[in-house]
Amino acid sequence: MTTRPRFDRSPWRLDPDVSFLNHGSFGACPEPVLDAQRAWRDRLESEPVRFLGRELEGLLDNARQEMGAFLRCDPEGIAFVPNATTGVATVLASIRFKPGDELLAGDHEYNATLNALKAAATRDGATVVLVRIPFPITDSARVVEAYLAAVTPRTRFALVSQITSPTALVLPVGNLVKEFARRGIDTLVDGAHAPGMVPVDLGALGAAWWTGNAHKWLCSPKGAAILYARADVRAETKPLVVSHGANDERRNRSRFRLAFDWTGTSDPTPFLALSAAIRFVGGLHPDGWPGLMDANTAMAREGRQRICEALEVELPAPAGMLGAMASIPLPGVAPTAEATSDLAASLFAQERIEVPIFPFPVPAALAPGALPRTAILRISAQRYNQPEEYAALAEALRSRLRSPAKPRSMIGRIRGR
Repeated sequence: MTTRPRFDRSPWRLDPDVSFLNHGSFGACPEPVLDAQRAWRDRLESEPVRFLGRELEGLLDNARQEMGAFLRCDPEGIAFVPNATTGVATVLASIRFKPGDELLAGDHEYNATLNALKAAATRDGATVVLVRIPFPITDSARVVEAYLAAVTPRTRFALVSQITSPTALVLPVGNLVKEFARRGIDTLVDGAHAPGMVPVDLGALGAAWWTGNAHKWLCSPKGAAILYARADVRAETKPLVVSHGANDERRNRSRFRLAFDWTGTSDPTPFLALSAAIRFVGGLHPDGWPGLMDANTAMAREGRQRICEALEVELPAPAGMLGAMASIPLPGVAPTAEATSDLAASLFAQERIEVPIFPFPVPAALAPGALPRTAILRISAQRYNQPEEYAALAEALRSRLRSPAKPRSMIGRIRGR
């Protein structure tokens, strides 16, 4: 009987019996950061009126200052939101398009944000123009070329991921934002995976809007994300919930802060624990956040190399387009929800490997009647992972996907037979 390995994940609370290679989906919060959140909750519950009514504004200002330093931006432009999907929805609800306007997005975007973009287009009579980005891809310049080839005189707005969710590509958003701005096009950058995975400099980026999750690679508690609005678009950027801030007459705080900081009673402790996440997680590497990000990226590249070698497939993207995640098209796997979920379930049930496998493109990126082109596996690399985990995954995939299929076997179902 084979003995499965156990993994010391401390100070994370992850199951030691699971090879957890899916940090990218929901993140994971280490115990000291959860302790910090717990302390904030205890303080809140000891005197809710004092905490929420008299102390919270100043505490959020402090958290904004820390995030502004981490993201290299003006903290006055930071609003706290529960997740990046909400950040995207907030921007799209704040602006109006004209009939005939074109809204650009790539076919590597996140399913939920494409749904939100399509809903905004339907609301206003605009059109979503989906840009097809190749995958596998040989050069990041192909991304810029594809987007700019889709620009027309009717293009009004662009939604671009800093790091794509399905294909794990680090896109050249700086070049895209610059080129769009030259053409009078506002950009919303979906940086859901960016904080803690790659360096972020929002001041230099210059996008009209940017939104990013803290619960993923920054390892904050769930429910913490940032929406950043450039100074010239803050007045038009409104929260999804209209509350007391809408008619607050104070002049010592910006309208942007007044509107976003109080949208009803909720738990603010994920935002207040951000400073603990920045300090603790960055302190796990002797070179701080730059060292941690580089180490995670190197591990993801090594893991991808092992898997591609085991499956005898080419690397699907240049190393320079990777952060702490990597996606690999799987040969012989039907690009259907059933086949991909069967394979993921088999890996978990038999090897206790947690890794996402899914058809690509996502449903919202498909033209009517079109089908996904390929099945994709996406690995993540975080401080708690070990190189042996990717070697074990590579072997598990090799044994399944390079073995002769038998009638009605698991392999047969995976291959869509």
